[in-house]
Amino acid sequence: MDIKKFRGSRTCGGGTHKNRRGAGNRGGRGKAGGCKHHFVRAMIRGYSYGKHGFKRPAEVCTDVSIVNVGELDELAPYLVEEGLAEIQDGAYHINLENLGIEKVLGSGRVTKNWVITSEEFSLSARKKIENASGRCINAE
Repeated sequence: MDIKKFRGSRTCGGGTHKNRRGAGNRGGRGKAGGCKHHFVRAMIRGYSYGKHGFKRPAEVCTDVSIVNVGELDELAPYLVEEGLAEIQDGAYHINLENLGIEKVLGSGRVTKNWVITSEEFSLSARKKIENASGRCINAE
């Protein structure tokens, strides 16, 4: 193929002689701009960008319905009114399994005597309930 179009021209249609100097005229060297201005070129050429290396396995997260002992303590009169808890021998008795609550956590203060039936108790919840002369009963 014989190209005669730019013969004798100093810059061959590239503007001034400084325009084609360095890598800036092509948008960088190598794989530069693969996630930005040369994204389509990178896709066509099959460059892979993003994270490399070890990927930590996803933790198994099961949603557990919870309640804090402080909330139970504050809501005690309302729970009795609604028939969700009852008072026997000076202690509030509540079965959290019937309410769909699986775990009792220890945030808040316990001022009342509680007998709580639940699937799970945190250590701090168990300690606070028992310090207030209450009992924790694990439901099976």
